[in-house]
Amino acid sequence: MASLNLVQILNGLTFAALLFIVASGFTLIFGLLRIVNLAHGALYLFGGYVGYTVSGMSGSFALGILASMLAVACLGLFIDQGLLRFVRGFVLREVLLTLGVAFVLNDLALVIWGGDTFSVEVPAILRGAVHIGGTFYPKYRLFVLVLGIFTFIGLWLLLNRTRLGALIRAGVDDAEMVEAMGINIRRVFLATSMLGASLAGLGGTVGGAFLTLYPTADSEILVFSLAIVIIGGSGSLVGAAVGALLVGLLNTIGQVMFPELAYFVIFGPMAAILAFRPLGLFGRAT
Repeated sequence: MASLNLVQILNGLTFAALLFIVASGFTLIFGLLRIVNLAHGALYLFGGYVGYTVSGMSGSFALGILASMLAVACLGLFIDQGLLRFVRGFVLREVLLTLGVAFVLNDLALVIWGGDTFSVEVPAILRGAVHIGGTFYPKYRLFVLVLGIFTFIGLWLLLNRTRLGALIRAGVDDAEMVEAMGINIRRVFLATSMLGASLAGLGGTVGGAFLTLYPTADSEILVFSLAIVIIGGSGSLVGAAVGALLVGLLNTIGQVMFPELAYFVIFGPMAAILAFRPLGLFGRAT
């Protein structure tokens, strides 16, 4: 019984790590840049398909990850400069536009890859299981957990210990003042948007190895990402990590203990948190 509980906890933690990788990109775009990008889930799925194709053709999992991040970063560039710049500042128009982009990307994925379910092949070094606490657990899921931790550390250092992070935070608070100092804040925001999109591509390839890739996976991951950002607080990286932990563990435990109430187990506590903390656990007023 104890080993079964340990497996469920590890499942929750590894799922939370994947959710954080995706949601951290979403919180960069939505929380910091104030852009409501509902195409983020579609970017996750499209990146997963690209990673699946490239890794399958090349035999390299790492190359698949790199290709998915680059492809989705380019998509993020096109969405930002080719579409969103015409409706920036109009929340409803941003919502409708990015929702339309998501539909287009989903249809494009159906045309290219069809409606079958695919799984990214795990590299040989990450196959098999390791012995933990009296049970065996897949190596690959532990790799996802470690990758999520390193992603958090890397983003935290970027935002809090680099000049780029300082410019991002300053631009969010007072873009006009940063522009007056001779800094092109639009380029900074564009780089941040591309980084957030590339994280969706990373999550798509990594998640495609154990969650698989299928036509509705984008909407499911988007719902989880929205819940994480709302619970953790808009624009908070620590909030995204805490929100991912809560959602990942609640989802895993809910599916085991209350399968018919799996979504209530997540969104019930979310509603309770918002009743007392309308800005989320770590959110702050702008």
